[in-house]
Amino acid sequence: MRGLQAKTVVVTGGGGGIGGATCRRFAAAGAKVAVLDRNLDAAKVTAEAIETSGGTALAVACDITRREDVDKAVADVVARLGAIDILVNNAGWDIFKPFTKTQPLDWERLIAINLTGALHMHHAVLPGMIARRAGRIVNIASDAARVGSSGEAVYAACKGGLVSFSKTIAREHARHGITVNVVCPGPTDTALFADYKEGAGDPIKLEEAFRRAIPLGRIGQPDDLPGAILFFASDDAGYITGQVLSVSGGLTMAG
Repeated sequence: MRGLQAKTVVVTGGGGGIGGATCRRFAAAGAKVAVLDRNLDAAKVTAEAIETSGGTALAVACDITRREDVDKAVADVVARLGAIDILVNNAGWDIFKPFTKTQPLDWERLIAINLTGALHMHHAVLPGMIARRAGRIVNIASDAARVGSSGEAVYAACKGGLVSFSKTIAREHARHGITVNVVCPGPTDTALFADYKEGAGDPIKLEEAFRRAIPLGRIGQPDDLPGAILFFASDDAGYITGQVLSVSGGLTMAG
């Protein structure tokens, strides 16, 4: 895809499954990648794999729920890799319980990671993009935001909020040459999905039920996501903003 060479990219949750796959794909396209993760060791694994393959990467410890962490991480990236051209808000967390079995402390953590953390990242990165009148933001939500998902009420609410927020930021900053789009994964073979299956009580049965429900006949893999993410970040998507794309094997076909 066009326009990714030498761009500085920030990916939150870059030490995880989808985040790591996305970082590696950006690096393969010639971008300089900042791998942000609360788990610095996980971020280093991703960054080292990129560097071993001849790419440029920087591992940065960052808890996106803490604004001071976000500001420090952004300043570090800019100082070491240059102005941030592309932001991918990928970090997320979930618990899998019926809503009435959850507690307010659960809601607070879910909101802090899945919604407020992304707000912190936008608030820290957008001023630089506005000043340069250019930028790409890709937010990773979930098909739970589009159609709901049993056992994920507050997570779905956060991701639904992220979709609405993205559309509003896309409108506010189109005049600055900034695009904002959303990718919604369906069931994907990550640590988060493994936790979801365990929470259901019968992981094998649940996975088989998903597999039967997905028209393409398989659970998604982390490498299924970067193509859509890089497209929205590329020059090929320069006339696309405020849009939401599901990558779910056809499980959801929202209009």
